[in-house]
Amino acid sequence: KAYDDNEQEIATLSATLDDRLGSLKELFGVMQQVAGDARASFDASLTNIQYPDRGEFLEALAKKIGSSSKLPSLEEIERLWFELQREMTESGRVVKFNTRVINNEGVEAPTDVVRVGLFNIITDGKYLKFEPTTQSVAELPRQPEQSRFIDSTSALFNATEGKVKFGLDPTLGGVLNSLVARPNLQERIQQGGLVGYLIIALGIIGLLIALERMVVLGITSRKVTAQLKSDKPSPDNPLGRVLMVYEENRDVDTETLELKMSEAIFKETPALNRALLFIKIISVVAPLMGLLGTVTGMIQTFQAITLYGTGDPKLMAGGISQALVTTVLGLTVAIPMVLLHTLVSGRSKRIIQVLQEQSAGIIAEHAEKHGGKAA
Repeated sequence: KAYDDNEQEIATLSATLDDRLGSLKELFGVMQQVAGDARASFDASLTNIQYPDRGEFLEALAKKIGSSSKLPSLEEIERLWFELQREMTESGRVVKFNTRVINNEGVEAPTDVVRVGLFNIITDGKYLKFEPTTQSVAELPRQPEQSRFIDSTSALFNATEGKVKFGLDPTLGGVLNSLVARPNLQERIQQGGLVGYLIIALGIIGLLIALERMVVLGITSRKVTAQLKSDKPSPDNPLGRVLMVYEENRDVDTETLELKMSEAIFKETPALNRALLFIKIISVVAPLMGLLGTVTGMIQTFQAITLYGTGDPKLMAGGISQALVTTVLGLTVAIPMVLLHTLVSGRSKRIIQVLQEQSAGIIAEHAEKHGGKAA
């Protein structure tokens, strides 16, 4: 009976409490929800580095409001408002302070840092990251490749007043993580695998051959130009050697001279066109090898999908991205090779054209002198 009486008294007191609280009960319910949401938000906020004690207060306040035996005091309600107001104020401030930072070697040391609102935290020349689970600040494993972002951190860190350009991440770390995770040139090449290295090797060989041909043909072109201005044939250039054939066959008939001159030009042509075909072959083979690498990469991607399923889109996207690297490498090699082949071939053709023009002129002059006709 005593138990029933106590239950009845508790029910009566609870009803009296609810009646006296009235609309305050709904207010305290909202406060409890706000305190809980604020605790979760503050734990992941960069401002928690400077104000780490507010989490305990918000957790205790939420528990106190949730109990039926205690009500929050006026001071606690005011502090809840103050913490919310301070978070809004700090979100628009750039603050420099000292905190402990873990470097990439795992050593923790006091370091001056700059917090940019709720978006980024940096030190001189480096972006930092905040780990909500451990409430610690650490250096990024790798900084963004773009130097303008790194330079902006130094400019902001050392600024004392005025406006400074800064690479802000409005996604609270999303864009920065994407930049850091983006493979650099060396990693891209490694993704191409064996086929990628073969394509690069072909490109280097083709480039060296093209440069050698351009230098040799450039020197030859200057010698031919000098020979055009000289009356004495010189054996150090194709035109001089063709003219020497004429000097050796001045007394022959026109048809024989024409054959001799044509033979001399034919002898010079292979040296002028040397390795041009190889450059052209590289420009054709490189994209085909890139396509081969892409196909093999796609096969590996589909094999991975067969094993692990399609539940992770990143797995498919990463595999396809790696597979396409060889195609990019192939086109990167092929396009310059086509341009270089055109340039080198153009130089070679101009020299051959000079030889043919001079040969035709000599034959015509010889025919006039001897009364013969050029075939």
